[in-house]
Amino acid sequence: MKKGTHVVDVDGVAQRYHVRGQGAAVLVAMPGGPGVDWDSLLMPEVERHLTVVYVEPIGTGESGRLPEHPHGYSRDAYAAALDRVIDDLGREKVYLLGHSHGGFVAQYYAARHPQKLAGLVLYDSAPVTGAEQGEETMRQLAAFAARNEGNPELPGVLAALQTVGSITDDDRLTEALRGLLPAYFAHYWERESEFKPIRDRLGVAYIADSGLVQDRELLAGLTVPTLAIAGRYDVICGERWAREIADLVPGSKLLILVESGHLGHIEEPEKFATALTDFVAATK
Repeated sequence: MKKGTHVVDVDGVAQRYHVRGQGAAVLVAMPGGPGVDWDSLLMPEVERHLTVVYVEPIGTGESGRLPEHPHGYSRDAYAAALDRVIDDLGREKVYLLGHSHGGFVAQYYAARHPQKLAGLVLYDSAPVTGAEQGEETMRQLAAFAARNEGNPELPGVLAALQTVGSITDDDRLTEALRGLLPAYFAHYWERESEFKPIRDRLGVAYIADSGLVQDRELLAGLTVPTLAIAGRYDVICGERWAREIADLVPGSKLLILVESGHLGHIEEPEKFATALTDFVAATK
């Protein structure tokens, strides 16, 4: 498999993907958002052991836009583009990792194409979105605020959070996401010199909400070996949801990264990589 950037056509829309790393096993990685730049999911520790194929989702970065952009990005559309990438790789089976919104796509894809997957990693995913998830997010944000009470930057983070849901402009959305990013880490300010460059280069394209996720029945019916991962301090798709996924998916494994938020591959890269390589070794 040739390293570098590749492009496949999906009904006239360019779908880019990037091949990095080494190893016989191939891990296809679907980033979150939707709309967040693909390189926010870079996993150099994992690349030391596995060949990682980073999908640059349609509507994001240098991949093409749907004619009705920013609308039309349903899980059907993402799954069709993902399927085209997986076919282009020419492998009998691959491992699939979905982070955050990418997890919603990955679990949807696994239910429809289990024969193409050797394993599934649902990383900071959830079985549902909507009011139930929103209530849990507010509880976790309150805990984040309590842990950081007195920090002079906390009001700015909370203000950015309040505005992000109403923004439809790419530049303003990027500014807001950078503003709230400390809430995505377990200990952002203690490691600010390490994490600030990530914050400064983060980019996102506005993509309209494509509807609710109600996947409890879907997850209970999965037949692909599955690993659920979440950070203990994740305010979006945290420990509660990973534990529920692990309970729902038959025979699944669970990893809670106890010193991570929503970005455990950055905060605890060695533990994250070890979990993935152990999962691959156990499912060969």
